[in-house]
Amino acid sequence: MKKKTILLIFLLLLVLCLGAAAWFYLRIYGPNVQLKNGKEAHYLYIPTGATFENVEDSLTGNNFIKNINSFRWVAELMEYPSYVKAGRYKISKGMSNRALISKLRAGEQEAVSLTFNNIRTKENFAAFIGRELEPDSLDFLQMLNDTAFAEKLGFSTETIYTMFIPNTYKVFWNTRPEDFLNRMHQEYERFWNSGRRAKAESIGLSPQEVSILASIVDQETNKKDEMPTVAGVYMNRLNAGRRLEADPTVIFALGDFTIRRVLNRHLRYPSPYNTYVHPGLPPGPITMPAVAAINAVLDYEKHNYFYFCAKADFSGYHAFAETHSQHLQNARAFQKALNERNILR
Repeated sequence: MKKKTILLIFLLLLVLCLGAAAWFYLRIYGPNVQLKNGKEAHYLYIPTGATFENVEDSLTGNNFIKNINSFRWVAELMEYPSYVKAGRYKISKGMSNRALISKLRAGEQEAVSLTFNNIRTKENFAAFIGRELEPDSLDFLQMLNDTAFAEKLGFSTETIYTMFIPNTYKVFWNTRPEDFLNRMHQEYERFWNSGRRAKAESIGLSPQEVSILASIVDQETNKKDEMPTVAGVYMNRLNAGRRLEADPTVIFALGDFTIRRVLNRHLRYPSPYNTYVHPGLPPGPITMPAVAAINAVLDYEKHNYFYFCAKADFSGYHAFAETHSQHLQNARAFQKALNERNILR
């Protein structure tokens, strides 16, 4: 009888131990992340300066956690409240408390894929970055308009927009504006390798001037096969000491990007960006030029054209001319087509 009692006590203790072990195991290693709408993964954003309580609020507010008490218990066990790190973290359905907390504690965040091209102004670009990364768009814009910072990187506040080369970049969500711009400067230096710099020097332009001219080419045509021809027209004008007289610079100067027809009254607008008024290149780019446009300037087509205007068939291509009289014929045909379509501005 005594042996049976001892055996029963032993079995009871064993069951209790196994139960306790299972309880501890499930709280630490059991699945505790749940995601809505059947998603297998989601992102948890932890702002700079966030506390452990902020992380808890985010997890519960987004309904990411089944049992917040077990999460809190494991977090305390792993000393996570003292190691909260800002960032964008990918969390998966069924993750355990340990797996989640290990990722958060180590700061193993997922980078944001930033793809940008054809963004018109610095203000537009700052707004775009502000939507994708943690810092406010005004913080980015302030850095872009900071004279001392621009000069440190070798730019002015007018030319710093040439620093951004359209591409896809991996950037951490909580990257500071200054760090982001320094990273973009590294990408700029990588893009402007010795080969491209040698080409720029051979045509008498700096890399920044190439990008400024490319921004005009980019706005004149979206046909990549035509870009070198358009670039050749502007290089002919620059080399001859003639004004560029580029309609897109007038539109940029006016700040009205809905204009489809540049009129004579627009051409007199007193802006340093108006190339009908001022000779040479404008002080900065009028858009973020595509890489194709930059390469088109570097490898511009050698020809004798000084003029071009859109073709009357609205194909997107242009009619080129060597003389002003030829150009007037092409321009009249296009103006007639505009009138027929009732495009007045």
